[in-house]
Amino acid sequence: MNLEHEKNKDAIKMAWAKLQEHARTNKLGGGKARLQKLKAQGKLSARERINQLVDDPNAAYEIGILAAENMYTEFGGCPAAGVVVVIGMVSGKRCVIVANDATVKAGAWFPMTAKKNLRAQEIAMENRIPIIYLVDSAGIFLPLQDQLFADKENFGRIFRNNAKMSSMGIVQIAAVMGSCVAGGAYLPIMSDEALIVEKTGSIFLAGSYLVKAAIGEEVDNEFLGGADTHSGISGVTDYKVKNDQEALEKIRSLVEKIGTHNNAGFQRTSTQKPNGDPDAIYKVIPKKSNQPYDSYELINLLVDADSVDEYKKEYGQTLITSYAKIDGWSVGIVANQRKVVKSKKGEMQFGGVIYGDAADKATRFIANCNQRNIPLVFLQDVTGFMVGSKAEHGGIIKDGAKMVNAVANSVVPKFTVVIGNSFGAGNYAMCGKAFDPRLMLAWPTAKMAVMGGHQAANVLFQIEKSAAKKEGISVDSKKEASLKEKIQNEYEEKTDILYAASNLWVDAVIDPAETRSWISMGIDMANHAPSSEKFNMGVLQV
Repeated sequence: MNLEHEKNKDAIKMAWAKLQEHARTNKLGGGKARLQKLKAQGKLSARERINQLVDDPNAAYEIGILAAENMYTEFGGCPAAGVVVVIGMVSGKRCVIVANDATVKAGAWFPMTAKKNLRAQEIAMENRIPIIYLVDSAGIFLPLQDQLFADKENFGRIFRNNAKMSSMGIVQIAAVMGSCVAGGAYLPIMSDEALIVEKTGSIFLAGSYLVKAAIGEEVDNEFLGGADTHSGISGVTDYKVKNDQEALEKIRSLVEKIGTHNNAGFQRTSTQKPNGDPDAIYKVIPKKSNQPYDSYELINLLVDADSVDEYKKEYGQTLITSYAKIDGWSVGIVANQRKVVKSKKGEMQFGGVIYGDAADKATRFIANCNQRNIPLVFLQDVTGFMVGSKAEHGGIIKDGAKMVNAVANSVVPKFTVVIGNSFGAGNYAMCGKAFDPRLMLAWPTAKMAVMGGHQAANVLFQIEKSAAKKEGISVDSKKEASLKEKIQNEYEEKTDILYAASNLWVDAVIDPAETRSWISMGIDMANHAPSSEKFNMGVLQV
């Protein structure tokens, strides 16, 4: 037994267990009492609706279960941002499903709710797969309306996307299973087909109280916008169903009749299990994020056995570039090497740092993958680009810019997994969220920030020390140590992957053992969307 390996395993398992506690709480939405209240109304919960809709709940992939974690505490919180988003199979077809959680503030929209909905639509649009809305929402959460109403990436963007998806031929189906009010009333009607559930479903721009206040008309909500009204009088909805179960059956029937799609032509052969013990995936990453490890070990545990063809192995060794297969899918892997390496010029190079030769190699490899229609997988454990006079004189900025250019202009699907550190411009070069990966995933011990906690604490401390000096306040050694510790703790709290997941900087924090499954699903999903763009990196500094 390797004691260090066992410590590594314990650390990542404990981190995963802590995150799972948060996830389990979020699955209860607004709590057991509110779930019981739904049952009394004859309604299913958001998660029950999804589980009954998909072919196999165990093969569904949830996006953003930790969204809005520790946010909106002054309003009682907003578990999972008040909406459940899942990628799953419905009647044999890959779909995105969006279900309002009516147990969380009656399904009202918080700013993070809008962000999560937009991410769901983005996934559907990028991959050209159907999207299904299970609507049960009281509309915008009014105390925070200023944060989600008027800006580009706010509530209105959802309706813009409805219209864009329709023009793209992406199927949208909406089932009104509860309230659907105000501006939110447009969402189901801008879908291709809309269902409404008798007694529990309602759609109106303004409820009975507002109607009376606005125009003096007295009318009840059912007559105003119930199932009978919209299926028989207004013609707003296309199907009237008796209950949640019937609505879900109808959706499955409609999806079943969707025609086949063109595929992007990504290569897939029979799958092979990786070499080595599956349990070893928990043992590779050191407990302390600044410790080195051999990233080849990690890659071998993720890819199909004997499928690796490494590109430029002896050049630019702080990045590993390899053709390989994951669950039978051909992929191009760009991974940070975390151990110290020695270049063929005799230079010692730090692990996790991108040097000029590595950036140059990665640029060419990314171009090759685009030329050959091979999806890219980025395995991030990066502290940034090399700094110092030698690196600057060697042109690290232009080499890094070339790599960033290649990542940005890549037209094949990109998938990013944050294994460990994701710091500084390294986050960008290794296809961070700003560079449109089809899925942005992270392991439980991952960290995201401009720089590491220790370095940042020293910088921030110098700033605070300088400010104190200007005010005539002296900082002795005891005070200095206490202040440094406080700054570092506050900084590292915001580098923790829970903070990133809460802000939807990652789509999901995953069990390392499920990495292959997530990537395989992602490529299968991306295969629905042949690229209409030509790969062109534009102008490069050489």
